[in-house]
Amino acid sequence: MDTLTYKTISVGKKSIEKRWFIADAEGKTLGRLSSEIAMIIRGKNKPSFTPNADCGDQVIVINAEKVVMTSNKMATKEYQFYSGHPGGQRIVKAADMLARKPTFLIEKAVRGMLPKTKLGRKVFSNLHVYAGAEHPHQAQQPQKLDI
Repeated sequence: MDTLTYKTISVGKKSIEKRWFIADAEGKTLGRLSSEIAMIIRGKNKPSFTPNADCGDQVIVINAEKVVMTSNKMATKEYQFYSGHPGGQRIVKAADMLARKPTFLIEKAVRGMLPKTKLGRKVFSNLHVYAGAEHPHQAQQPQKLDI
């Protein structure tokens, strides 16, 4: 077998083809949904995946306010914020955060699953999360994503 004929193909900016997907978060578990979304916006589901390029697809998440967590996490899971000033630490329960800012839970979960680099911040812009069923991306003709 001649191994010199095999070439590793790296995807460049011009050869990337991005598709649009839409995922409905209603009744879905937060972690399972987020891991699938992170894989798609990073591009790991494609055979042409290149670790140093943004080759992922765009994902729209609707009904973010209806996402669920297993067991009692909605009442016990806490998100911490710190302003940098003395006494500036805030702790918010997941249920309160879902009521106040429904898109935060999905965004935070997906962001935590992406690389903590410039590329990770760029890839995160492929995610669009909306609390309700309406979204302004009808012109892109998104395909339904089964998760």
